[in-house]
Amino acid sequence: MFKFDMHIDQNYASFYHKESGKAVFVDSFDNEEFDVRVGTLRKSEHIATVHASNDDELNQKLNEATSRFLCL
Repeated sequence: MFKFDMHIDQNYASFYHKESGKAVFVDSFDNEEFDVRVGTLRKSEHIATVHASNDDELNQKLNEATSRFLCL
């Protein structure tokens, strides 16, 4: 299970699940719109773009966006 702890002022974060080898990558140029990619350290695909205005909202939306792609 991933525990997202990204802050709204971060431009990039990655989360890695060692046992499964799955990874989530999040990046933003404006700290309002965040692109989310899932896959492995070698190959990933864009799955969603989420909008958030605070840390809690961002982490909740990351959890929702990735839950159907990351069956752990």
